[in-house]
Amino acid sequence: MSHVEPIRWTNEGVVLLDQRRLPGEVVYHTYTNYRELARAIKEMEIRGAPAIGVAAAMGVALGAQHSGARTLEELRGEFATICETLATTRPTAVNLFWAIARMKQRFADLAADAQKSEGVQALERIRTRLVAEAQQVHEERRAADEAIGRFGAEFMPTSGRVMTHCNAGALATGGIGTALGVIRMAVEQGHKLEVFVPETRPYLQGSRLTAWELQQEGIPLTLITDNMVGHFMKTGHMGAVVVGADRIAANGDTANKIGTYPMAILAHENGVPFYVAAPVSTLDFAIPSGEHIPIEERSPEEITHMSGVRVAPDVHAAHPAFDVTPARLIAAIITERGVARPPFVESLRKFATESESKPLSAPVKS
Repeated sequence: MSHVEPIRWTNEGVVLLDQRRLPGEVVYHTYTNYRELARAIKEMEIRGAPAIGVAAAMGVALGAQHSGARTLEELRGEFATICETLATTRPTAVNLFWAIARMKQRFADLAADAQKSEGVQALERIRTRLVAEAQQVHEERRAADEAIGRFGAEFMPTSGRVMTHCNAGALATGGIGTALGVIRMAVEQGHKLEVFVPETRPYLQGSRLTAWELQQEGIPLTLITDNMVGHFMKTGHMGAVVVGADRIAANGDTANKIGTYPMAILAHENGVPFYVAAPVSTLDFAIPSGEHIPIEERSPEEITHMSGVRVAPDVHAAHPAFDVTPARLIAAIITERGVARPPFVESLRKFATESESKPLSAPVKS
């Protein structure tokens, strides 16, 4: 199954597909500096919670690889700064903190071994193995997407219309995608689907990215504006809705791109099953409910301007990047380890390993 690749590790550096330029231009940038990679994450050159996690892991490895540290203690100090810098980029996507926590643990293990054999070779071994760990994160992401797709495909109608939101495809994960991975797998298995794609204001991830991905693969789609969702949910014979997630609380409350919550309400009102497709790294058992999920506030200029041109008067504008869908509106949460159904407090926990259920170093609302 072919798909676009938003991030990859190369001998020259970390290569990112600049998603801000799509669909008009396909532009790649190569990064050798972790601070510049952190800026690329913050400015949404790469986006999508799972892909952000891959980028964070690669950013940590990149920082260690290009560190000028000559002793283990110097590297330890620089490593803390690298992780802190990457952790400040996107507050809502829990995969970011999951990946950083994983790289921290790997560094701690490697540093403990290195203390027994101090020297340049010991530091180089740490750097090499951190790169291998970041590459492993990416490989696991690809495998997880395939598994999510297989589990989720059976929930898609054999023919008819489905709806998604934002972009939860290959561009958002580094694999085949979560929500789009489910749709891709269903189509590959012979389902005859037409995908309804809301544009996803204000950043237009639906029209710029999801529509582009589906077009590249020849999957039928209809692009709609965000405020058409209710109309098509009521009159369009929609068979299912499947979306991704940026963070899922212990009770199943799910944060996803702004506009997901009203879509879930409209699906519930019209009897359309609403599914969330996400890896277990998106589960955050450190928080009991969606009320504790931090919501990123982005620049109001993304509301008042379009392509740098002002389209609104000089007024106050709000731009919460995410909203939270209550678990009661979700029919099932599809992960790479299986499908969780309500009540999610019990069903989700069986998919979490001890390391994934530990509290994460992400900010939460008090």
